[in-house]
Amino acid sequence: MDVIPLTSRREFMKRAAVGAAAGAVSVQAAIATATEAPRKHQWGMVIDTRRCVGCEACVIACKIENRTPPGVFYTVVTREPLPGARNDRPVFMTKPCFHCDDPPCVPVCPVNATFKRPSDGIVVVDYDRCIGCRYCIAACPYGARWFDFGDDYELSAVAGETVSPEYRQYRVRTPDGSPVGNVRKCTFCLHLQDENGDYDETGGRWPACAKTCPTKAIHFGDLDDPDSEVSRLLRERNALRLKEELGTEPSVYYLI
Repeated sequence: MDVIPLTSRREFMKRAAVGAAAGAVSVQAAIATATEAPRKHQWGMVIDTRRCVGCEACVIACKIENRTPPGVFYTVVTREPLPGARNDRPVFMTKPCFHCDDPPCVPVCPVNATFKRPSDGIVVVDYDRCIGCRYCIAACPYGARWFDFGDDYELSAVAGETVSPEYRQYRVRTPDGSPVGNVRKCTFCLHLQDENGDYDETGGRWPACAKTCPTKAIHFGDLDDPDSEVSRLLRERNALRLKEELGTEPSVYYLI
């Protein structure tokens, strides 16, 4: 594993102390505020393995939407062998962050930089508090977290400043500014939510991967809403969740 790109161990410890002090007040306050409001949604995905063809359009759309640098992917597509298949066709599986109901990445964070939003179940990372220790990466059983080492595409130097819409913070990417040196992950494109925390599929405010999938294999919606498309699919089709035995209760299901 590569060394955290900080100037020295002393600098790392200093940053950890500052992050812990800030996190103890602001992040906890944010969590407390969110807890006071009733849960409005439980956003999740239902992915049809029969429809996914492994084209990786979702991967490209995600990178464009979130302006992620080289080496940082909020969703990936894996190819698993299909037992008994005559034509050796693999099973393609799109894997974003699973936004677990009991996320193992949360309790290991020493500065409370990552937490689950009680209002909609989305697990987030506070870049201003993350110290880059990567404990959450080690704790995630799905490999859904990535470290930003500060790499960039050559095109960025030509096109000018890169601005990410993540968390509606619109950060200008700089060599020494967050999220460089932080852990990053899929957010279900929460920056596309309106002021009430809702998405709008017909209006285009929908997670980039689901909106772009050419075979309509990725379905997104409110798992708490019995009338949503994702809830209907789970009633009508056989589905599974990865590593259910761990008790993480992921919000991503796979139709088989």
